[in-house]
Amino acid sequence: MNARPLLLCTDLDRTLIPNGREPESHEARPWFRRLVAEPEVALAYVTGRHRALIESAIAEYELPVPNFVIGDVGTSLHVIVDGVWERVHDWETEIATDWAGPADIADWLADLDGLREQEREKQGPFKLSYYTPADLDPEALRARIRECLERHEVRANLIWSMDEAAGVGLLDILPANASKRHAIEFLMCRIGRGLDTTLFAGDSGNDLEVLVSPVRSILVANAHPEVREMAVAQSRELDLADRLYCAQGNWRGLNGNYGAGILEGVAHFRPDLADRIG
Repeated sequence: MNARPLLLCTDLDRTLIPNGREPESHEARPWFRRLVAEPEVALAYVTGRHRALIESAIAEYELPVPNFVIGDVGTSLHVIVDGVWERVHDWETEIATDWAGPADIADWLADLDGLREQEREKQGPFKLSYYTPADLDPEALRARIRECLERHEVRANLIWSMDEAAGVGLLDILPANASKRHAIEFLMCRIGRGLDTTLFAGDSGNDLEVLVSPVRSILVANAHPEVREMAVAQSRELDLADRLYCAQGNWRGLNGNYGAGILEGVAHFRPDLADRIG
């Protein structure tokens, strides 16, 4: 009898990549590489990074090359076969409806206080990204942006999160139906994975939509306490508490941060796979 497959989706920065303030368990990444080398495991990176930054991270942190990459905050999808990146154009068609384009939206928002466009390489055909002050009210900002876009009859998905290391807010304006969750669900359908054969791991506010969804999810221990509180509260409100696992540490002596938290969550949801590593 064949073992049950698993689509393991994980954010990169401060989830798999140990680039936060908390320490990393030194066994975590080697054990993670052994886990995703199992034949029934397909690996997807789900990140705000664009392709060049993803490839840089893979090299710098000795990460396994994934089978799939959902990049640019869910607005791009690639399949990687023998090192070759193949763009999934069906996904772009899926999210293109009602999208005005980043240039027009940038013009409409030019006079809005508190927004500073991110570098050109961090923009995309389906993503307009800004820096914001760390202490602003993200809900008030979203309301002002939505009011502006509605005047132009444009619907958009507004994702705000914090870059704690840089001390700035990050705002991504995406097509209305573009998101990490939607991209994961699209990928699940594409490769024939269901809710019980998919796991997601994340750490930040822009992961919340998946963390509190029916997709079984792992919140690594180094996540900000506010994100943890929100994820736990919302998952309970939606009666999805059994779909969320918050890493605590002490699984096989690991601290639960970054990759250690992913492994701990896999051990919780799929002990059959965790038993093969470490």
